[in-house]
Amino acid sequence: MFAEERKGKIVEIIKSGNSAKVSELAKLFNVSEATIRRDLMELEQTGQIVRTHGGAVSSQNTNFEPSFIEKQDKYLKEKEEIAKKAASLVSDNDTITIDSGTTTQFIAKYLKAKGVTVVTNSVNLADELSRRDDMEVIVTGGVIRTKTKAMVGPVAESALKQFRVDKLFLGCNGVSIKMGVTTPNIVEASTKRAMIEGAKEVYLVVDSSKFDEVSFSLICPASKIDYIVTDKLPNDYEKYKHLGIEFILV
Repeated sequence: MFAEERKGKIVEIIKSGNSAKVSELAKLFNVSEATIRRDLMELEQTGQIVRTHGGAVSSQNTNFEPSFIEKQDKYLKEKEEIAKKAASLVSDNDTITIDSGTTTQFIAKYLKAKGVTVVTNSVNLADELSRRDDMEVIVTGGVIRTKTKAMVGPVAESALKQFRVDKLFLGCNGVSIKMGVTTPNIVEASTKRAMIEGAKEVYLVVDSSKFDEVSFSLICPASKIDYIVTDKLPNDYEKYKHLGIEFILV
């Protein structure tokens, strides 16, 4: 079987069942797992599937939610550069909220401003910032989601409603002019909305792979975002600009 024919079959399998494992595909097509991984990488680059840890899912599955580890491995360099730029936007004595996420987690590493008060629902960020004595850190509490390492739910939202911060650094799984800012989990989306309601300025911190992606749960319309910190402008940049959104590129 030729490579293109095999890749076509792989797409059919994934779209019919929504997911497939590398090991299963290797056995089915009698090729090495390395060959299947290469096929999946090429299919992902063309937008036909989304790779996961050990396999792949259909790119049309809006309810799919990769784990923290799966997301962390992708676009690592871009994420760290984006976080570094976001951290540079924090001024001395600012009050900020930092959302849980694989990009926002790097912000703590690059925060240089003094006298900053940080509110966060991120388990990883809370642990990182707890080692510093030059800022005040407030943890929201709430139910910890193992997939995203985020504290969410009524307890987290109740805490967030108590604060009015200068800046929010928000993560998401997809952003689109038409479909808005989205994430797969409805409870996490609600917690993110509580963050937005308490912030003077909202900075969406995302790598460019998130543009034109759509997940199941709406966080907010794109118009609710003030700034997008990213590595590349989207194709419909002018439409974002028309909404008053400013882009900050790394």
